[in-house]
Amino acid sequence: QYKSMPKTTSPLVVDASSDFFARPLDFSSIGLLYGGAQKNAGPSGVTIVILRKDLVDRVSSQNVPMFLRYKTHVEASSLYNTPPTFGIYLLNLTMQHLLDLGGLAEVEKINAKKASTLYSIIDSSNGFYVGHAKKSSRSDMNVSFTIPKDHALEPVFVEEALKEGMLGLKGHRHLGGIRASIYNAVSQSDVDKLGEFMREFARKHG
Repeated sequence: QYKSMPKTTSPLVVDASSDFFARPLDFSSIGLLYGGAQKNAGPSGVTIVILRKDLVDRVSSQNVPMFLRYKTHVEASSLYNTPPTFGIYLLNLTMQHLLDLGGLAEVEKINAKKASTLYSIIDSSNGFYVGHAKKSSRSDMNVSFTIPKDHALEPVFVEEALKEGMLGLKGHRHLGGIRASIYNAVSQSDVDKLGEFMREFARKHG
């Protein structure tokens, strides 16, 4: 996870899907940002694009089909085709919920606390758990780690967690290990339950 946007003289194109609406973002250097709603903003099937006005005409209209031009959708107020209305309605409800929580600055604090709960367990496990990412690049949304003393314990971890009602902990297909996706909808109490499971699993198998 980038903790701040890279410094560049060119407009940045940002795929913000994993932490969209999980924290405030500095848009001063962003030319185009897109993000799938399915992580933090709403149901799958809705993609949000934020495009700087001066970039709308930068793509040659001769080489890109009309439907794939951002300009087409800008000029049609995002109504060039029939939009996924129910998904957008749910997106609106989610935005209102985030505002009710205090806005993205407050949401960022909530997410940082959740992530810190798990990373502190990983870092204090005497090497039983080891995080994938460098500490400076750790994600507040996806806490990924391994059990290096015996990787065969990782599927055991996932299976036993499933019995305790915790789903989706298998690591990414290209990375392996274990991954806890703690998006906005995951509560602190959910994370605390996983944390207790991690401590007990390390005690049993460490």
